[in-house]
Amino acid sequence: MIDPNVKYRSLHLVAPELLPELEASPHVQINDEFIAFLRQSGGLDLSSIMGETPDDLAEVSCEEMFIAGPAGAPDVRLLVYRPPQETDAARPAFLHVHGGGYVLGTPEMSGVSNRRTALEQGCLVASVDYRLAPETRWPGAVEDCYAALRWLHENAGSLNVDPARIAVGGESAGGGHAAALALLARDRGDYPICFQLLDAPMLDDRTCADDDPHLYTGELRWTAADNSFGWRALLGVEPGGSEVPPKAVPARADNLVGLPPVCITVGALDLFLQECLEYARRLSRAGVSIELLVTPGAYHGAGFRGNDSPLLAAKRRLLREALSRAFNPPG
Repeated sequence: MIDPNVKYRSLHLVAPELLPELEASPHVQINDEFIAFLRQSGGLDLSSIMGETPDDLAEVSCEEMFIAGPAGAPDVRLLVYRPPQETDAARPAFLHVHGGGYVLGTPEMSGVSNRRTALEQGCLVASVDYRLAPETRWPGAVEDCYAALRWLHENAGSLNVDPARIAVGGESAGGGHAAALALLARDRGDYPICFQLLDAPMLDDRTCADDDPHLYTGELRWTAADNSFGWRALLGVEPGGSEVPPKAVPARADNLVGLPPVCITVGALDLFLQECLEYARRLSRAGVSIELLVTPGAYHGAGFRGNDSPLLAAKRRLLREALSRAFNPPG
């Protein structure tokens, strides 16, 4: 929601087709009180945002499953989507990680998009209900995601999944967890990932402590204050400092060599713009195949309510085509 009492520096840069959604979306400050309220009330009511499943996606099945979690931790809940197409050949799989600033969210938030991915790609989609911060600090959430990756690989035969074509991805904090998962999987060397699909990923805690912040990013929707809370909740220490474990933050990794190819999208007004550009630059210099799209006039989370504007349709098309190429390599 646009506050008429605030003088925004970046409002004139918002793409006109994205203004109605911005005006209709209230911004809630993420803090301890708000998180406590959500936990006590059973979480956000997402029905008005998610809406009904479109008729063309109703034939995609969705099954709730519980798999073995990390050692000493609870089982991990998954929503598993399967396309209706019959095939004898093993399918690719997409391991999806939902957003929510590391402190919010459920797989159900992305139900429509995950159904669409399953239908368009002919793939199995597994969406992870990872443990949230601050109740669970790093590395709990990424280990939950790793448990889901392990499950996909170890059950590939019964799932009819091709283990050579398992991609990971997510939005915002989910993109951050997916990037961290790719690093963890590379370092452990047990369960390969073929591709990363990162939509406005939350990659760098140091954005919270930037002494020369970008004047036109992070003013709308996900703000620097929200970002600081999310990272502090995940890390258990003040973001931006020397006490942060490097392995907890993808952008702090000193070696990006050997990671799977990546597609990154980010809005030009998104707080994460600079960290995404820098991560893409470093990936490229490490010899990682990188595809990058900056959507002009877009703030963080634009399109979450189903906006079908040309700008966001172009972004979704890029993500869809990038994943399709990863699942269907030439030769």
